[in-house]
Amino acid sequence: MRGIILSRHKIKVYGRQGKILPKGMEEEHTAFLHNLLSNDIKGMKEGSLLYNLWLRQNGTPIEDFFVYKLGNYYLLDTEGDATRIIQEFSRLKLSLRVYFEDLTQSLSHAFIFGEGAREFVKERFGVTLEEGDVLELEDILLARNHIRLREEGYDILGSMEKLKELLKGVEMISSEGFEDIRIEKLVPRIRKELREGFSPLEAGVLSYAISLTKGCYVGQEAIARVYYRGRTPRVLAKFEARNVREGDKIKEGEKDIGIITSVNSRGDLALGYILRAKANIGEVLPCTAGEVKLLELSQP
Repeated sequence: MRGIILSRHKIKVYGRQGKILPKGMEEEHTAFLHNLLSNDIKGMKEGSLLYNLWLRQNGTPIEDFFVYKLGNYYLLDTEGDATRIIQEFSRLKLSLRVYFEDLTQSLSHAFIFGEGAREFVKERFGVTLEEGDVLELEDILLARNHIRLREEGYDILGSMEKLKELLKGVEMISSEGFEDIRIEKLVPRIRKELREGFSPLEAGVLSYAISLTKGCYVGQEAIARVYYRGRTPRVLAKFEARNVREGDKIKEGEKDIGIITSVNSRGDLALGYILRAKANIGEVLPCTAGEVKLLELSQP
């Protein structure tokens, strides 16, 4: 089992009961998030988490959020700057009685994963969680989050002093080490793979980041157009790499057929987009100054 202290921002979102809201929603903060983010906020049960994208009208991502539903409020976990996000959300809420609070300074964030993580949680907290479960304890927020690395893992939120006490004896890794694992696991990251110019559907996040049935939200029409056209022309892929950097183009002769979006610290693995028609597992392709070998394609 390994662990890491994540450097991420936390935003509390809460509000008032609403008198005139869409069917099935009683709280104005639920209505606000449901109509803004890509997943089914309205359908969340108390004590659960859901991964969401905040999209532009053209369907490309602005930020991503792990959303925890906790009683009468939501907690947003994001890589983005909380101050900037709160300013923009405050502008977008219009007349809705929705309020935002930056909890970044009071909530530190640890993530544990790998063999032994489930046993660690059971021993330290006396609980066994299912995927997506969130539990509020006296001074800790605990969640089983299989999305962060696409394997069993647990978010532990609390004061830094409490986290250090809980994690004594756990093998802690650096942010660089965590990024290497993310790349190895083919997990897209905001501002790397999830960014302007690429549809989230090309990144393979449809199954856990986007609802096609919840109704309107910002960017929904663009997402629907891509989805109903069938398979995307580009696909996110993992490559064995040699002498490549982020931003390098993947070539076929003089033609650009892909782009590198992430490279690990050793320089031997990379993520990037490639035209689906040119995506042949095992094929070696030239890059700007090096080459890549296609190892794996992301799944929808």
